Amino acid sequence: MQPASSDIQPSRLQVQSGLQVKGDRLSRTIGIARVMCLLGIVYVHAWTGRGGDELQAMSGTPQGVFRWVLIDLLGRSSVPLLSIISGWLVATSFAKRGWKTFMSGKVRTILVPMILWNALAILLIWGAESAGWILAPTPTTWWWTIDELLCLATPDEINVQMSFLRDLFVCMLAVPLLVRLPNWALWGVVAVALVWTLSAFQFLLLQRPSILLFFAIGMLVRRYDVAVKAARLPIAVLAIAYAAVASVQIGLEIVGAQLGLNNPVLLASVDVVMRSTTAMFFWALAWRIAESRFARPVLRFEPYAFLMFCAHLIMIWLAGPLIGGFTGPIGSPLYPPFLLLQPALVLGATLVLGNVLSHTVPKVAWVLSGGRLAVPRRQTPAPALTMSSAATN
Repeated sequence: MQPASSDIQPSRLQVQSGLQVKGDRLSRTIGIARVMCLLGIVYVHAWTGRGGDELQAMSGTPQGVFRWVLIDLLGRSSVPLLSIISGWLVATSFAKRGWKTFMSGKVRTILVPMILWNALAILLIWGAESAGWILAPTPTTWWWTIDELLCLATPDEINVQMSFLRDLFVCMLAVPLLVRLPNWALWGVVAVALVWTLSAFQFLLLQRPSILLFFAIGMLVRRYDVAVKAARLPIAVLAIAYAAVASVQIGLEIVGAQLGLNNPVLLASVDVVMRSTTAMFFWALAWRIAESRFARPVLRFEPYAFLMFCAHLIMIWLAGPLIGGFTGPIGSPLYPPFLLLQPALVLGATLVLGNVLSHTVPKVAWVLSGGRLAVPRRQTPAPALTMSSAATN
């Protein structure tokens, strides 16, 4: 007796259920990856209490090496992975909304928060510096202020992280063209962005062409449907590759110049490989966390992640010297614990800030968080853990 076809083939309901489970896990992975990336960014900008020349002189000391390890192992994967995720999500987001709605959403969620947070940074840091509390960049000319506010020609001196939002918005402007390119042409965009990244060529269109590089890679990941395949790669293999490339990167940072290995193209090439490897590792790690008991606690922080990205340097400028007065700058015995805890301290301050704003001035919280906190009345928030919700971010 032959079995019925329903006995050997999954029903449509079973297929849809399987896709839904896969989609839910992918949504959780994206949320977890965002939290991990934005916590890692704090290490890149962590308070040290030293100037650039002093930090360079300390690069070979134990604390200097420790700092570079944290930056290279936890911080430098952040922008590539966030760019890849943005590119992965953008095609579906654009198709569902159309150009006008899509771009108005990006103005609201990227451009407006960037400008407002830059304005707050200028005012708060200028005020603190004028009061003698900190040493920091302050307005010198009208052009400096405009450039610092809009991130037009040079990276911000106060909110240095905002060049990411600036370049990401430029990538979003190109989405109507990019989504219509055939695969071979999109690979061409990747190649051009890679050459641009490895060269010393400066062009005002993008301050960090690597963002376009990884953004376009994210679009290709979507087209070839390899996000889940990449996430399922053996974590041990990725960890070994991650550690090997990281060792090379850190070694070049510390002794590359002494060994004559400070060629700009070589350093840029290793940096791209390092960023790609770490992004892969953390994507695979986030995929596994998404199915663990840690997923829900981590995802509770996800609505605050963008707010933390925008506010963390203001917090570091203002609170870093205060706490550093007790721990001392890098090189002091108590500095390493302070360095390790800075992401947690910034996250805690962000939770307080986000909840205060949400309960007192919800519309301000909504605007400053790019629509991720305290949705105003008459507007229904999208579910936190759906793919459509991820696409809006």
